[in-house]
Order: sequence, then structure tokens, then C-alpha cells
Amino acid sequence: MSLRKRIADSPRFNRTIEAMFASYVRFAHRTSRWQRSGFEDMDACVARGEPVIFVLWHQRLIMAPYLFDTSLGRICALTSAARAGRLAGQILVRLGFETIPMASYQRHVALSREVVRRTKEGCSIGIAADGPRGPARISSTVPIVWARMTGCRVFTVAFAEKKVMKLPTWDKQMLPLPFSSGVLMCQEWTETVPKRPTDEEAEALRQSLEACLDEITDKADRAAGRKPEPIKSPS
Repeated sequence: MSLRKRIADSPRFNRTIEAMFASYVRFAHRTSRWQRSGFEDMDACVARGEPVIFVLWHQRLIMAPYLFDTSLGRICALTSAARAGRLAGQILVRLGFETIPMASYQRHVALSREVVRRTKEGCSIGIAADGPRGPARISSTVPIVWARMTGCRVFTVAFAEKKVMKLPTWDKQMLPLPFSSGVLMCQEWTETVPKRPTDEEAEALRQSLEACLDEITDKADRAAGRKPEPIKSPS
């Protein structure tokens, strides 16, 4: 095993990186001015003990702990079991989330059962609709499947900040910068998901959710004083 891989797989190294990122996000949030809007319905659901499905674009994932009020209820985020996914998941854990690691070989049936079990316990479920590998800002059908299986209401969320740092990742992951100003926004996706949707219905629902995510993300960008920057990957 190469030295680079041994370092990357080192629990101590990963804990250090997790702590650094979590501390940075807390600092950037604390030192900036934020406006939070549209969260009343989602917060009310969670406060009543009703789990929700919480959906955002992977590009805005790092601020998820400030888009969901964990003082009102639990939330569990789906994360990749790969090295980068584990790291991202543990950063979220340090910021108040729980996680469900998903291995590439894991059967969808087993994962879906775990999601249903968590929601029955009152735990909301968070997912990046285009994660963990993209294509960027192209929604998968996973949130639709989970909405059908759990009956949970679906809320789309986004953060935007006037000044951000973009990482060289497949989706240009955004990190907030300190001493700036930004917005946190939420909007319910109100489509009805049938118990047994046809392929055509499922695709129409997927496109509707994708459009709702684009709408709230672009709205957040404009509110923060940024020009919306769609980064749709070519199909």
C-alpha cells in the first residue's frame, strides 16, 4: 500500500480533517449574516415528530446542518461509503446529523428498508439529489422512491452566500466564506407521488423535483446577490 493511501485511510488523519472542516463551517456561519426564509412548514412538521425528506443539490451540501434545525428533531443523511463520502458524512455528524453510509454493492432493497425504519422512528432523511457522483444538478429518482415508500413530505433547500469558495470537484462544491452575508431557503415540493407510478409518471416527477431544486437554488443565489450559475452536466 502506498504512503498516500495509508495516510488517506488513517483514522487519525481523517478525524483531523473532519474536525478542521467542521470548525471552519461553524466559524464561517457564525461570522456571517444570514437570512432564513421559507422554513415554517418544514420546521412545524419536524417539531410535531413528523419526519420529512430533505433534498438539496450536492454543491450546497456543506451547509445542510444549518438548513435543518436539529434542535427540533433528528435527521439522517445518505452518504457514500467510499473514502470521500465517509469524510463528508463524518463532517455532517460533527455538525449534528446522523448518517446512513451506502456501499456501491449494497442492495437497494436493504437501503430502502433502512430508510423506512428510520422514518418510522421519527427521523427525517436528507439526500443530495445528484450525489454522490453526479451528473451535477440532474436529480435521481431516489427522493421520489422514498417519498412513495414513506409518505413523507418533501422539502427542497439551498444556501447561497455573496462570497463563496468553489472547490475543484465534479459539482464545484461551495464552501461559505467568513465575514460575508448569505441566505438559507426552503420550499416544499408539492407533487403527489402515486403508489405505483408508471415509468412516464416517475420521469415526470423526477423532472418536477429537479425544477423545484433549481428554482430554490437560483432564488437563493439572487437573494444573496449572486448571478445564478446553472451547472447542468450534459446528458
